[in-house]
This record gives sequence, structure tokens and C-alpha cells, in this order.
Amino acid sequence: MQLIFRASNILEAHILAGLLDTHGIESHVAGHYLQGAVGDLPASDFAHVFVSNEDAEAAKKLISDYEDGKFADDGTRSD
Repeated sequence: MQLIFRASNILEAHILAGLLDTHGIESHVAGHYLQGAVGDLPASDFAHVFVSNEDAEAAKKLISDYEDGKFADDGTRSD
């Protein structure tokens, strides 16, 4: 397993894990219980996404696309 993404919060970690899953890449989100441990302190660097070594390159490409906004809905779809 490789640490592939450090999310800003646990929600973002799960959004990214869902994106990876829809593209056939199994992932693991870590840091669920650390959020509660910080209490009133600002929480940072606890939500991580891991993938297998074999899927790391494909995951990095998807993460790059995510960070570039390629999956954003610009509101122009008319389905």
C-alpha cells in the first residue's frame, strides 16, 4: 500500500476514494478516529488515502485530474 493523497479533511478523502473506486481502483481511507482526538484543536494532516502499489500510477493520474478540476460540473450539462 502507498499513501497516495493527503486530504484536507475526511470528507475529501472519501470523495477521492469514491472517484478511485468508480475507476476500478480499490483504496483505503485512514484517519477516521484521529479527527475526534484533536478536539478543539485545528485538525490537519490526518485524512489519508492509500492504494495498492500496482494501482499507484493510475491513481496518481486520476488525482492529478481531480486537482485540475477535470471532474467539476460547470453547470452546462443538459440531460
